[in-house]
Amino acid sequence: MVNRMRATRAHRDNRRSHHALDAVRLTKDTATGSLHQRHRADLSTGMYRGKKVIVPRETKPAVIEKA
Repeated sequence: MVNRMRATRAHRDNRRSHHALDAVRLTKDTATGSLHQRHRADLSTGMYRGKKVIVPRETKPAVIEKA
């Protein structure tokens, strides 16, 4: 069985030109100044659109390993 209308390299590459990943867009929170993804809750404060929607993550102190 053979493909009757084989897609050329140009058509294949034109289709794949939209498959590239975009950089993540970050927004600065006006209250705290922390960065978070747009249309997502800020994980450091738990706020989204002025309302507290989640319990913020606990920040763990940095562990310094001795050599």
